Amino acid sequence: MQNIECFKFNLPLQLRWNDMDALGHVNNAVFVTYFEVARGHYMLKACPGWDWHKHMFLIGNINIDLRKEMLLSAEDAQVLMRTSKIGTKSFVLEYAIISKKNNEIIVHATGTTTQIMYDMKTRKTIEVADWVRQALNNYEN
Repeated sequence: MQNIECFKFNLPLQLRWNDMDALGHVNNAVFVTYFEVARGHYMLKACPGWDWHKHMFLIGNINIDLRKEMLLSAEDAQVLMRTSKIGTKSFVLEYAIISKKNNEIIVHATGTTTQIMYDMKTRKTIEVADWVRQALNNYEN
């Protein structure tokens, strides 16, 4: 994972009571939902021309490293995101879920997802469009 200073995008998280498990911390499966919510906002910000009715991708891979428990009382919880790689038919997004305590940043989880571009009509994978590649690169640079 890159240094968290390398993440340009952030989305505040509102932790919910039902995110917690019997141990009193955010359940590991909920981190995937946090990634999903942030990913939707990220794509609209990084690719202003994105239209979810016209452009689609499948999630081909999800990786999560759980680092430190996250409690309901976590302060300034957020998801940080960035594009870390763009291939021919896919791109990789990188995540960090953080909060703050006594002005120190706590990294609760890091991870990646691989998005595979997909044509809904033909139901086949397609190449990452040049405008998507350019928008993601421009946003990150």
